[in-house]
Amino acid sequence: MTGIIREYRARLPDEAATISLASRLALAAPAAGCVFLAGELGAGKTTFARGFLRALGVRGAIRSPTYTLVEPYDTAGLQVLHMDLYRLADPEEVEYLGVREEFNQSILLVEWAEKGRGFLPEPDLVVHLAIADEGRDINIAARTQRGCSWLISAID
Repeated sequence: MTGIIREYRARLPDEAATISLASRLALAAPAAGCVFLAGELGAGKTTFARGFLRALGVRGAIRSPTYTLVEPYDTAGLQVLHMDLYRLADPEEVEYLGVREEFNQSILLVEWAEKGRGFLPEPDLVVHLAIADEGRDINIAARTQRGCSWLISAID
């Protein structure tokens, strides 16, 4: 993985702030890209993913992919794959999900990406959430040029 190109840190006081930031990233999203969502259980990774998807126009239930491992969404001109790899026993199991051909033409939102190490594309952004009082601390690190442009478009 390349080094950090640009970083953004903030205290998000509540769930609404998490959703708002996720929405800004969604609306600035390129046609394809990879976002790793990191943090402990309950840190807000799925809430972030739901905010991202809602901003792109997804209506109805947005299920956590904890058991299905992958939930695909076709949105306003973008395909988004929300992945949760927590239940993988071996990184090679990513190959059996049948989504590799989608990697270069979709936005990937990947929870527990470390479980798929070596079988996932390099992340453009790594979003780390941590519980902080009633809210969350967030750190977004751009790891590629595309990620840097994406982050600048959403934050600046």
